[in-house]
Amino acid sequence: MRIDAMPIFTAPDGTRLACHLRGAGEPLVVLPGGPMRASAYLGNLGGLDARRLVFLDLRGTGQSAVPEDPATYRCDRLVDDVEALRRHLGLERMDVLAHSAGGSLALLYAARYPDRLGRLALITATPWALGMPATAEDRLAAARLRVPEPWFADAFPAFEAWLSGTGDFDPVFLPFFYGRWDDAARAHADREEQETNDDAADRYGADGAYDPDATRTALARVTAPVLVLAGEVDGGPRPGLARRAAEAFPAAEFAVQPGAGHYPWLDDPEWFVRRVARFFQERGTEGE
Repeated sequence: MRIDAMPIFTAPDGTRLACHLRGAGEPLVVLPGGPMRASAYLGNLGGLDARRLVFLDLRGTGQSAVPEDPATYRCDRLVDDVEALRRHLGLERMDVLAHSAGGSLALLYAARYPDRLGRLALITATPWALGMPATAEDRLAAARLRVPEPWFADAFPAFEAWLSGTGDFDPVFLPFFYGRWDDAARAHADREEQETNDDAADRYGADGAYDPDATRTALARVTAPVLVLAGEVDGGPRPGLARRAAEAFPAAEFAVQPGAGHYPWLDDPEWFVRRVARFFQERGTEGE
């Protein structure tokens, strides 16, 4: 299968969905965050394309069609799209990597289809589906770790005002989302606004999207291996919150990437790829 192909498949409600393929080898399905951000921001996950990465453009983002019913942007409704992708790929079980808000979609998929998971990696994933949001206090505590940075003095007051609801989103505080505010991070941040469906993002976590108690009960029965990876200086989630999310599974691995923010594959690609690839290569007896 050629690199960067874009298969089209159909969701149960008839919405045409796109996924992008990179690399070769066993498929690894990748669920983007945002919420509702086109998958292009993930790049090749720092060089993880020794696997055949299958990046899903969620409905209404990237090359996927806008649905007739906007209510289907809700996170729990998107589980059907993920299952449709598994069927389209012809996989009995699929490995899944989910980033940021996509982590809640992955949690709901794992709860509903535990027997369809091979392995699951949750990358800097805020566990909204478990009723565990990243608080303003979490984000400010992580931001204070960046005091030595030359941009901190200008960025922190704007970040604090935004989190308190007294200020608007300001690009001046984007460095807090990255472990290194370098040219690669700046270029990555510049693309964000163009890649997010804001209307869909507003509906992603709408009333009814999550039932934390039911999800916890279901996840306690998941036998698929799970990796929860946090960034050391990420505020959403902070490592402590990510560790608590890992405890929802019977036996999840937990890792903290040193110096990483919300996009760890940009901050230290070699560390990220080595750790995540090792997890997906640890084939034991699951599914046998």
